Amino acid sequence: MMDEIKRRVRAERMKKVKDRMSKVKHKIAVISGKGGVGKSVVTVNLAMAFAVRGYTDKVGILDTDITGPSVPKIIGLQGEKVVSTPEREIVPAVGPLGIKVVSMALMLETEETPVIWRGPLKARAITQLLSDVIWGELDFLFIDLPPGTGDEPLSIMQLIPDLDGVVIVTIPSEVSQIVVKKAVTFARHLKAPIIGVIENMSGFICPNCGKEIDIFKRGGGQKIAEDMNIPFLGRIPIDPEICDYSDKGLPFVTENKNSPATKAFMEIVKKIEEFLNQENGKHIE
Repeated sequence: MMDEIKRRVRAERMKKVKDRMSKVKHKIAVISGKGGVGKSVVTVNLAMAFAVRGYTDKVGILDTDITGPSVPKIIGLQGEKVVSTPEREIVPAVGPLGIKVVSMALMLETEETPVIWRGPLKARAITQLLSDVIWGELDFLFIDLPPGTGDEPLSIMQLIPDLDGVVIVTIPSEVSQIVVKKAVTFARHLKAPIIGVIENMSGFICPNCGKEIDIFKRGGGQKIAEDMNIPFLGRIPIDPEICDYSDKGLPFVTENKNSPATKAFMEIVKKIEEFLNQENGKHIE
C-alpha cells in the first residue's frame, strides 16, 4: 500500500514537472564536471546576454547547486527570498532585466546556514523545485548544475523533458580538460544534445601594455571540442572586473558593454541561438 502511494505521488509530481516545463520554450543546462571554472558566473552572464538581446522578462535561472548556491549573489539578489503561495508553490525572485531566479540560497534562513543533506534529499529537493516553481511563460531557462556527474546533475538531466541541450564550461588547463571530458561523456550517456564548449578564463590582456598573457594556458576548450567532436562556442578572457562586479551583484555584461569578455559572451549567445534554430528547424521567436 505504501509503495503504491509513493508511486502515485511521484507520478503526480512528474506530471507537474512536465506541465511547468511545457511553458518554457528552451531549457539549457550549464555543466562543467569540475569546480572552480566559473560556471555560475558564465550561467548568469549568458542569461543576461539573452535578456539584453531582446528577451527581457522571458529568461530564468534555476540554481541546482543545493549545498553551494551562488547565483543570487552574482545577480544581485543576495538577502532576497522566494515567495511561497498558499498552495505551497514557489514564486521566483526577480533580478535585473526581469530575470527570474530560484536557488536554495533564496530559501535559507541566513547566508551561513548550511544544507547538510545526503543524495536522496537533494534529489527530492530538485524534483520539488522543478514541479513547484511558477516560472510562467519563458523563452529560456538556464539550469546551473553543480560540479560533477552525481545526484544533482543526474536528477536534472533525467527529470527535465525536452532539454534543448547542455553548455559545457572549462578553463584551459589540462587538469580541467581531463575532468570536463567526463561531463561530455555524461551528457552523451544521457542522450542530451551538446550545444558546445566554452573556454573560460582564456588569456589576460594587460591593461598597461595591451599584451595578451595566457595565465592558464590556452586552447583547452577547443581541444576538448576537437577530441570529443563537439562544437566550440568561444573563449572568455580573464577580466578582474568580472570578479569585482560578481561580488557586487552586478552582472558583468550589462555593466561593461565594450569589454572583450562581454563581446565574447555576446558572440557565444549568437552561436547558441544558431544551434537552437538548427535543432528546431525555425527561427527563435
